[in-house]
Amino acid sequence: MAGLRWGILATGGIAHAFTSDLRTAGLTVTAVGSRRAEAAADFAASFDIPRAHGSYEHLVADPDVDIIYIATPHSHHRANAILALEHGKHVLIEKPLTLDADEAVAIRDIAAGRGLLAMEAMWTRYLPHMIRIRELVADGAIGEVRALSADHTQKISDDPTHRLNALELGGGALLDLGIYPVSFAWDILGAPTEVRAVGRLGETGADTEAAISLTHASGAVASLLTSSRAAGPNTAHIIGTEGRISIDAVWYTPTTFRVHAPDGTVREEFRSDISGRGMQFQALHAEELIASGRTDSALLPMEESVAIMATLDDIRAQLGVVYPRG
Repeated sequence: MAGLRWGILATGGIAHAFTSDLRTAGLTVTAVGSRRAEAAADFAASFDIPRAHGSYEHLVADPDVDIIYIATPHSHHRANAILALEHGKHVLIEKPLTLDADEAVAIRDIAAGRGLLAMEAMWTRYLPHMIRIRELVADGAIGEVRALSADHTQKISDDPTHRLNALELGGGALLDLGIYPVSFAWDILGAPTEVRAVGRLGETGADTEAAISLTHASGAVASLLTSSRAAGPNTAHIIGTEGRISIDAVWYTPTTFRVHAPDGTVREEFRSDISGRGMQFQALHAEELIASGRTDSALLPMEESVAIMATLDDIRAQLGVVYPRG
């Protein structure tokens, strides 16, 4: 391992979950930064982190930090990631990478120009069950993949002041939740050749539901669903000519799956057995990349993260969601 020294930028719920998993994996966290000194100090005390900074600027300037996890709302990812990159820090950016593809390109170009790692923290891609699923698909275990389905649906909040309903923060089910099934379809089937979406907007103009259909170069189709106002099964299925893979709830977290023959016979069952939530695997992967002198991941290349943002832009345009611009 590279033995990198991590800095945590922001102190919300996702930062707590990620840092807990870093500790589970035995990785080094040296600093945390918040816009409020008190929040940084409380976070540092919770995880026994040596340094607490009362601003993001102080965090990125810390010489004892090598890589920074960006845990702010996605409306702030571009500015926060560029700030860190300009101070010579690698970045792992919480998904979605940015608000749109143009912002993602800006991060990509600055990271490439400085020879630094910029990686989207789509943690599901790095989980053991997903690695095994990719192996099975590549080996032809279910034949030619013809269809994929997945939902990420949660009953979160109809409060118009909630972050998920705030357009100025990039609110909406699509970027917070829908990115999971969209990225999953990209992972298994590659780039879509056709994108169709319908949905519903809430009181603030943020999307609350979206049903998405993708067609891919192979002819395979994906049927994806997201909602922030109603909880569904949160399962996923990959359907091939010689069988199917059924991923149990919650499919985008460490879970179980089964490989079925066309007659329903179970050929293989996989059960996740890990410590923590599973967010440590993306951090371990980032450390492995940097230790080997690489600044891009084959599991989720930066170009693919940018292209996924373009797919989300297309979906959002079809839904009629418009983010305010300062």
